Amino acid sequence: MNTLPAKYKGIFCIILSSLSFAVMNLFVRLSGDLPSFQKSFFRNLVALIFAYLIIKKYHAKISYKKENLLLLILRSTFGTIGILCNFYAVDHLVLADASMLNKLSPFFAILFSYLILKEKLKLYQILALISAFVGTLLVVKPTGANMNLIPAMAGLCGGMSAGLAYTLVRQLGLRGEKGPFIVLFFSGFSCLVLLPLMLLSFQPMTLKQLLMLLGAGLGAAGGQFGITAAYCYAPAKEISVYDYSQIPFSALLGFLFFAQIPDTLSILGYFIIIATAVAMFFHSK
Repeated sequence: MNTLPAKYKGIFCIILSSLSFAVMNLFVRLSGDLPSFQKSFFRNLVALIFAYLIIKKYHAKISYKKENLLLLILRSTFGTIGILCNFYAVDHLVLADASMLNKLSPFFAILFSYLILKEKLKLYQILALISAFVGTLLVVKPTGANMNLIPAMAGLCGGMSAGLAYTLVRQLGLRGEKGPFIVLFFSGFSCLVLLPLMLLSFQPMTLKQLLMLLGAGLGAAGGQFGITAAYCYAPAKEISVYDYSQIPFSALLGFLFFAQIPDTLSILGYFIIIATAVAMFFHSK
């Protein structure tokens, strides 16, 4: 792995992350009717423990550059918002739909990379953002008769928040912050924010629900470390297309465990968004 170019390391990490996040969404859905605050807290608690153990294993210092503190807080804030919105969407939508809306994050990452990192935004990238928006409309189906409009909009908000969070991860990586510490800070920050909200809406859990949430936390830890490493290795425009491997993973898991089959408009939306991502990837090469 050490002999591979940074780009290929990023590709490997992002595919592994996609599989882990698909498994996370499955466990979140299997945990049943629990508040999103409660699910999010346990998800981040497991990731926090894993990040701490990895830092200790490699005898790394738990420290950061003072000039990066604001970026760390912003990354953690938008990451927490993204998780809450995604979990709400997972509980109320077809798994593949929820994953597709969350996977709009690479398009938002490109947009925010232009706004924050001043990376140049070319004409084909602007056209890709418009195409992705059209595909999103097919998945969300924003009509007054659509009973899933609110969770769909939550999923969209989750994708936007995640895109901004990953842009900030990229900037932190460029500024020398290590991936495990970025995950540790984010997980600790979100646990502190979510703890009082979870206690206010806490619902007793069965052993099965607790195990499902711990499984979601393990999936989240793998996904978080994978995505953080990926965007530290390479910029979004080079590897983000591989993030869409989560869609077939989620569609397969949704079919196997819940007999979910996305409707025709959603499938068309998937096709437009993924085809746009693939075309953008090859154009950038």
